[in-house]
Amino acid sequence: MTLIWLGVLLVFGGVLQMAFQPIWQGRLSGGRRLRSGRDTLEPTRPGSGFDIRSSWPGLVMLALGSAFLLAGAVI
Repeated sequence: MTLIWLGVLLVFGGVLQMAFQPIWQGRLSGGRRLRSGRDTLEPTRPGSGFDIRSSWPGLVMLALGSAFLLAGAVI
């Protein structure tokens, strides 16, 4: 049962870490103006916080938690 709870905590922590990683990196939209001169909230690089390099710890936690859940289900 401990293995299952550890798996649940790792999966939950991994999902939270991947979700909050872009927020922790700072602003999602830049403060500079576009060439057209209009202000917009659209980021200059859409999805800049969602990449493998910044979210690999969350992916590792998610995979490890999934393995623990599967191991707990088998045992």
